[in-house]
Amino acid sequence: MMDSVGTLQTYPALILNADFRPLSYYPLSLWSWEDAVKAVFRDSVTVLAEYDRTVHSPSTEMKLPSVLALKEYVPAAASPAFTRFNVFLRDQWRCQYCGCKFKTTQLTFDHVIPRSRGGRTSWDNIVTACRPCNTKKGRLLPHECNMFPRNDAFRPNIHQLQEQGRKFPPNFLHESWHDFLYWDSELEN
Repeated sequence: MMDSVGTLQTYPALILNADFRPLSYYPLSLWSWEDAVKAVFRDSVTVLAEYDRTVHSPSTEMKLPSVLALKEYVPAAASPAFTRFNVFLRDQWRCQYCGCKFKTTQLTFDHVIPRSRGGRTSWDNIVTACRPCNTKKGRLLPHECNMFPRNDAFRPNIHQLQEQGRKFPPNFLHESWHDFLYWDSELEN
């Protein structure tokens, strides 16, 4: 399929599970226009919304899909992977000692109980820290330096990370996506 004008890279498709929830909120589950078109032709998705933009081959013309739902449900992982990114997401990119928000490149993680003191590298002993606070705390226990994490380290479940991800919308949200991104949020009284 050929594009007649401009770039098509600005036409990603929001991908929903068969229950019409995004596969992930952060990063938001998006496919390139090429992957979206391939999935439509494989008949593995249902098109829920389209862009006004069309693509065509010599024999076919179609609007680019903007929202797709998988036809088969993909179960979410039982528990999220223990990664630096997921620790930052859990802690909302805030240093757990000073409380300031930072860019990813300005953050590190801290062992609440230092490894040199028997602490493990695990969900329940790792918190997000800025470099100055991490350096200041060093190999000390929280009570030795009077630096206590604002929130306890804990193992989040997949739903807790998804909820955190909703707080960080991507730079680009197409208007056709809004109805599908937050419909599963709890209603307020």
